[in-house]
Amino acid sequence: MKKSASAHWSGGIKDGQGSISTETGVLREAPYGFKSRFEDGPGTNPEELIAAAHAACFTMALSLGLGNAGLTADSIDTKAVVTLDKDGDGFSITTSHLTCKAKVPGTDAATFDKIAQETKLACPVSKVLKASISLDATLES
Repeated sequence: MKKSASAHWSGGIKDGQGSISTETGVLREAPYGFKSRFEDGPGTNPEELIAAAHAACFTMALSLGLGNAGLTADSIDTKAVVTLDKDGDGFSITTSHLTCKAKVPGTDAATFDKIAQETKLACPVSKVLKASISLDATLES
């Protein structure tokens, strides 16, 4: 399976503007630029999109891991926070921190945590990221 997205940019780094589109059309010419990446300007940015991809991938993979253990979640909610840090003359994405809260009938915290930690390593987006990935997983009752 292959999925695609594209980006367009016009102008300089600080005064330029770009747009991002996805194959499915979920993002269609979504604006991004210097202000949306490094300041509090409108639009999206690559780090936000990576965070969305990581949260979504982890959540789906956790559902799979729970299912393989004979469990079905009532709900799984995951937030990813991606950090962009200065790195010499440039920047690097250094961390992706996942916070997950799930309601899973018929399990205990130890079983849930084991599956969540395994999922953190096995999720395809986790595998592609070279950043340090941390996770806080909470089983809610």
